Amino acid sequence: MKPLLFALLGAASLSACAQSPAPAATAARPGAQADAPATADAVVVPGTPESRARDAIRRLNPQVKIERIDDAPIAGFSQVIVGGQVVYVSDDGRYLLQGTLLDVAEKKDMGEAALSQLRRELLATIPAADHIVFAPADPKYTVTVFTDVECGYCRKLHSEIAEYNRQGIAVEYLAFPRMGPGSPDFDKMVAVWCAADPRQALTAAKNDKAVSSKPCTNPVRMQYDLGQRMGLTGTPMILAVDGTQLGGYVPPLELRAKLDQRAAQDAAPEAVANAAAGGR
Repeated sequence: MKPLLFALLGAASLSACAQSPAPAATAARPGAQADAPATADAVVVPGTPESRARDAIRRLNPQVKIERIDDAPIAGFSQVIVGGQVVYVSDDGRYLLQGTLLDVAEKKDMGEAALSQLRRELLATIPAADHIVFAPADPKYTVTVFTDVECGYCRKLHSEIAEYNRQGIAVEYLAFPRMGPGSPDFDKMVAVWCAADPRQALTAAKNDKAVSSKPCTNPVRMQYDLGQRMGLTGTPMILAVDGTQLGGYVPPLELRAKLDQRAAQDAAPEAVANAAAGGR
């Protein structure tokens, strides 16, 4: 279960299956891959705003792992990523803000920007062999999708995988069994990742077909833990290569349009710079 700093109401995307509370810790399974590396709680100098932010978080919940502490985009606060959330703690450690911090001029969600950077770094730690990939011969775009074999929206997305590929989109799946370790859902996803043909096994599992189970060293628990650290609250979660969350279930044509729009926005500053350089 994702640790919360305090009780709050969360809303899952209407195009994603909400994460269910994970069961209590269970014994490790034979052949299971080691858990994801523990988060690196910030090493800070006592008496600084960073240390006061850390201490404030731990007064609320001493068990949570702090991903990072940085200067916030607003003066007088530190920005803290903890438990897949971005919060802001005043420099004296007394006040904590949780919610959307919007840069009005740039129309940019600053918390999402911070999480995107973290997701990009965490995604880079996952070996390519641990993805289950459905891709066209020459993809124009690649997305990472945290998926669950039981989630209805995940099944809907996968039923259209050929159309995503026709749109030039490669889909790299990671495991996020919403019911958590110790659940039948988790066991099914381990069976998929341990199968001789994981692509075929994933398709079968999403169509309620049995997948033979065999023990193997697998990345399911590590990917599940990484999903929580990335702020995942429901499946599917679609991520662009820069870690930006593109939504839950997004139809193929709509996802292609989103990726085209992002590519055009990324290219615009470069085009302006090139035009300026050419006019000199």
